[in-house]
Amino acid sequence: MTLGGITTVAKQEFRVRLRTGRWRWLLASWFAVIAAFAVLLRIGLLVLDEEHVRPGVPLFGGVMLFVLGLSLLVAPALTAQSINGDRERGTLATVQVTRLSAGEIAVGKLAAAWGTALVFLALTLPFVVWAIIEGGVGLLRAGAVVLIVALLMGVVCAVAQALSALFARGITATLMSYLLVFALTVGTLISFGLAASLTVTEEQRTYQIERTDENGNVLPGPPVTETYQEQVPHPELVWWLLAPNPFVILADSAPEPPVRYNRITERMEPETSMDPLSSIGYLVRESRQPTRDYASFGPVPEAPAARAVWPWGLGFQVLLGAGSVWISARRLRTPVRGLTKGVRIA
Repeated sequence: MTLGGITTVAKQEFRVRLRTGRWRWLLASWFAVIAAFAVLLRIGLLVLDEEHVRPGVPLFGGVMLFVLGLSLLVAPALTAQSINGDRERGTLATVQVTRLSAGEIAVGKLAAAWGTALVFLALTLPFVVWAIIEGGVGLLRAGAVVLIVALLMGVVCAVAQALSALFARGITATLMSYLLVFALTVGTLISFGLAASLTVTEEQRTYQIERTDENGNVLPGPPVTETYQEQVPHPELVWWLLAPNPFVILADSAPEPPVRYNRITERMEPETSMDPLSSIGYLVRESRQPTRDYASFGPVPEAPAARAVWPWGLGFQVLLGAGSVWISARRLRTPVRGLTKGVRIA
């Protein structure tokens, strides 16, 4: 596999996509939808006390989560018919009989689709700059979040292309691609919720209650100690079900916002108030923490440091993308020993 071969296939794919003539309308629609969302969100943030919460923080987080959601809808459509569509039109065999290897064809097609997806993502940069101007968002945080979105888009494109190589019909590959996206987003949340309910255990809790009279006054003497059984969930046993979720990866991997003086705590702290990325990341990291007994009698042990979830999720996504490219290349090897019934060669 050579860079020249990959570039040749990618250029050809770009030419084919540009000939359709619909990309300008698609790009304009993408920009208009994100612009409408960003403007409506900013109007909704006018009620904020800007001395306490700078609007750039929730604006950036909301826009990037929205962009990721749109990307998961657009990316499968870019590659779900890239291989079986060429096979149906009889143009794939023309490429396969050249000196290009199966790996070059697979990676070149993916590069073209991913490059197209990055063009869509580039149209969101004006809104990222807008959030930075509004305040509360640093260049490091903005760059890291955009980079993660770009990587997740590439993984979805790779998976959809692998499904395009596995299934003979384009409509089947497209439906399976969206089904997989649903499984990675909504499916992981449902699985985590169901699995967490199965981790509930009966544990003994001890409470110390002060004695009071009928008027609520504390009576002298030692407090009353009560012990009873309580149902306690243990999400730390099933947190890994949330790791592959793209929204979890994006939120948990986002660097903390710049620090700012908090008038309530009177300390310099990261500006995480009203930040959807920080809120999701905090909840996800809390799911890895062992359940603490805050109400038991005696001192409460110090909680361990919160551990990140995104490295595991991002690692899973990278492996999923790499495996998808391998499947695509394997299905493009020639000579073909067997074909699905009804599939044409040229």
